[in-house]
Amino acid sequence: MTDFESNCERMYPATRRQLGEDAWRRILASLAAEGARANELPASIVGVVPDAPPWVHDLAAVELAADEVRRSAGEVPSGVDSLMLNPALQLVAVSWRGLHALVRGEEAHPSEGGAHVLIWALPSSPEEAGEASVRVAEASDEDLLALKIVAEDLPLEDVAREAGAPIYAVKALLRRATDKGLLLAPASRLVRGASSHPRPRPGSNSPRIPADVFASEHFTLQWHITQRCDLRCKHCYDRSEREDVTLDQGLRLLDELAGFCDSRNVLGQASFTGGNPLLHPNFLDLYAAAVARGLQVALLANPCGAKMLDAMLEIAVPAYFQVSLEGLEEHNDAIRGPGHFRRTMAFLDLLRERDVPSQVMLTLTRGNQDQVIPLAKALEGRAGSFTFNRLAPVGEGAALACADTAGFAEFLGEYLEASGGTKHISLKDNLFNAILDGTQELSGGCTGYGCGAAFNFFAVLSDGSAHACRKMVSPIGNVYEAGLAGVYDGESADAYRRGSAACAGCDIRAVCGGCMAVVKGLGLDPFVDRDPYCFYKAAPTR
Repeated sequence: MTDFESNCERMYPATRRQLGEDAWRRILASLAAEGARANELPASIVGVVPDAPPWVHDLAAVELAADEVRRSAGEVPSGVDSLMLNPALQLVAVSWRGLHALVRGEEAHPSEGGAHVLIWALPSSPEEAGEASVRVAEASDEDLLALKIVAEDLPLEDVAREAGAPIYAVKALLRRATDKGLLLAPASRLVRGASSHPRPRPGSNSPRIPADVFASEHFTLQWHITQRCDLRCKHCYDRSEREDVTLDQGLRLLDELAGFCDSRNVLGQASFTGGNPLLHPNFLDLYAAAVARGLQVALLANPCGAKMLDAMLEIAVPAYFQVSLEGLEEHNDAIRGPGHFRRTMAFLDLLRERDVPSQVMLTLTRGNQDQVIPLAKALEGRAGSFTFNRLAPVGEGAALACADTAGFAEFLGEYLEASGGTKHISLKDNLFNAILDGTQELSGGCTGYGCGAAFNFFAVLSDGSAHACRKMVSPIGNVYEAGLAGVYDGESADAYRRGSAACAGCDIRAVCGGCMAVVKGLGLDPFVDRDPYCFYKAAPTR
């Protein structure tokens, strides 16, 4: 076999299969007689084999581009300083759909219709470059828009305005293209410390820790803009008197949040809460200002009327609107007030009618533990997501009984079983990772990164005081005095990120860390003591 024949067979395996051996040999003979090179094969197909399938010319062009990408795969940098196109990316316009599947060796029946095929290489070291690092896919409209934005350096505000979408949606689109490898972006600067969150050793028998839990691509500011509330819940963490965030304070903090997230190469979210944030006199102004700054918005609030909801939706659809239920109707209304259960269920229906993502949160106590699964089942088809947080016995919640530690593992197992086959029952408690089978990839836990206190979120109250987690008194500074970045980078915040010394060396530390708020609420030291609910057999002992 000549070098020419060898190169053609290496470069065009799918084309060869589609042509058949007889036609393939005729093309090779014709090209060899003319002294042609392997990269000239696509242009010769129609002339040499006029009865070839009509898509084969396009297929060969895609395979030629794939070979060029394959040879340049080692040139893709593993780190960049700014958002850019993947330098090993080819975009091929074709007249047939489904060709990408043939290139990948899959069974496919191409259909006539204009399309673009993307071929690109993932970042890797030169010695790792090769077939495994090359990807082939049919470009979606979203892919093409992401490439256009970066190639033409389009202002995100202009793209969002033309699309009738918030700026955050455009940022998220670019992030998805980056996750695919079509774009290259600077790495997140929100990274777990290796000393407190050791990485799994290659080849170890440690549980399957998701690779993306050590660096966050998002930061959430849980923003308590007011203490005003229209409920008197029996487990309220904080009824202290504070002045509302002023509009000027709020706008400055939103500027800081947007700048902080840009500087750390992450997407930002302003999660409005309180009290009830909808009672703040400037809520809609602050909500609109967050959207205008390219931040995602979310609500942790009480049910509202259609007029207020529609006013919000005219600005932007939130990532989610979270409401709370504490069990079935009788128990819930004993905690949150008469009529609350039915108002909330009706509000969930309203959210569904308006296509607003909804979440329901329950605070787990001894009094409602047996109602969690029945409530979850009652919410199927009404709530987009349901989960629970364990009670941290602080504030007025100290008067309620915590769930029994002795039966907690069994309860989690029953909840996990109930979640199977459903889309709305979510796993939030970090200790689910203590019972997930060793062959399964573990859950991201409370915030997607185990205990995310002061890592990928923290809470700011209306007076600017910041807390690592709102479920406990966990002061880490004041954003009006030190600035948001100053608070995040401070030693107090870092102490919460390191978590409890009792978790050091645990092989699920990266996705767990227990619940520091529960530890503190039970009178223990969250920096030293182990979560009393922890039943993980491989956890270190003290």
